[in-house]
Amino acid sequence: MVSRVIPVDTFDLVLFGATGDLARRKILPSLFHRYKIGQFDKTCRVIGASRSVLTQDGFRDLVTEALQTYGHPDDTNSTDIAAFVSLLDYVAIDAKGDDGWSDLAEQLRPDVVQAFYLSVAPSLFADIAGRLKSKKIATADSRIVVEKPFGHDLASAKALNAALGAHFEEHQIYRIDHYLGKETVQNLMALRFANSLFEPLWNSSQIDHVQITVAESIGVEGRGEYYDRSGAMRDMVQNHLMQLLCLTAMEPPARFTPNAVRNEKLKVIEALEPVAQDEIARGQYRASAEGGDGYLDHAGDPNSKTESFIAMKVKVANWRWNGTPFYLRTGKCLRARESEIAVFFRAPPHNIFDAGKPVAGNVLVIRLQPDEGITLHTTIKDPGPGGMRLTTAKLDMTFADSLPEAGRPQDAYERLIMDVIRGNQTLFMRGDEVEAAWNWADPLIKGWNDAGTAPQSYDQGSSGPEDSLLLMHRDNRRWREIST
Repeated sequence: MVSRVIPVDTFDLVLFGATGDLARRKILPSLFHRYKIGQFDKTCRVIGASRSVLTQDGFRDLVTEALQTYGHPDDTNSTDIAAFVSLLDYVAIDAKGDDGWSDLAEQLRPDVVQAFYLSVAPSLFADIAGRLKSKKIATADSRIVVEKPFGHDLASAKALNAALGAHFEEHQIYRIDHYLGKETVQNLMALRFANSLFEPLWNSSQIDHVQITVAESIGVEGRGEYYDRSGAMRDMVQNHLMQLLCLTAMEPPARFTPNAVRNEKLKVIEALEPVAQDEIARGQYRASAEGGDGYLDHAGDPNSKTESFIAMKVKVANWRWNGTPFYLRTGKCLRARESEIAVFFRAPPHNIFDAGKPVAGNVLVIRLQPDEGITLHTTIKDPGPGGMRLTTAKLDMTFADSLPEAGRPQDAYERLIMDVIRGNQTLFMRGDEVEAAWNWADPLIKGWNDAGTAPQSYDQGSSGPEDSLLLMHRDNRRWREIST
């Protein structure tokens, strides 16, 4: 299988916050790789914008260093980097004032795709969006890209949507969730809706439960103060895990169009039942036995009750999923970095081989990281003589092994940025999706804040707190092991 590169139209991409960490680590290396493989050419331009006073050459030097530091080892050819940075311009700009906006306007071309990427704090979204319109820089065809967090609660999400909506139409707004740009996430839709093998089984009569895990092996050191204001619920569940849940549970859209897909995702969020507090497990990683700092040290607050881990049992109240729970968990300082969706099918109704030993149900595992791929755990005869002994075997499709001709996996930002240029919003969150997710999450956060309970401590390098295990044991189920 050969990966096809489909060129995009000529564009001017303005990157606000171009000297920031996200731009240097992710956005600029992603653009460079798309340029290197021929998805856009030298007619396109990337215009950096930030408050830093830099010359054009100074910005190009900064980007060159970023590509050499954070780019893929196969991408760091100096000739390719020099060709890419020749497309770059730079404008020093005051997001809250008037300086630099006329310079930016002079740089933009009216006859190409215009995209404005706001890699800045959400507090600046309204200021930048307002000036793009008031200075007559943005047009009716321009696109504006915003990074999470999309609010801190329902009220702030509504305010943020209103601020963006005052200057741009919904079809112009692209809210990036990089999890939706992962190859495996998109393959989940292909797996379900392009294969007659799975979709007839994708319901509560055949699926016992679903586990969605996003585990991180690192802590929050270096950004503890920021993280302590959000916690695992706001930082991960309300957005990343919610999107994975929606794609797993959604009904087939009538057509594969952006609004048709997002309509079905919204229906899932609106069908979520309230979660009781005894079906939620919250945790904080403690200091390690070797003397390493714990969450309270990293947060800089010895009295913090913010969770670095959360697990919960979620129910989707509709016909397809009645009786099939979804178990969500995410946390810091766990055993390994691992993200996956595991679909547990029900066991066969009758075992003809050994009545005293039940046959385990099949498990379909969609791996998002670190090794993207899909694995189906099946039951087969244990090879060799000596009777009918059953064992489990894996049908494994690791993308890097199964599809080597497709090249190295794309970073999620590569796909999402090119979708912005194409004008394809399928993998971007709509404003009503964001608000619906907060509408579900807010009462849960209020519940444990009102109770004043502290998260349970757990060891670094473990699978999380004991309460998380009990959450599953009460239902006679077990979490899948977080692999090391």
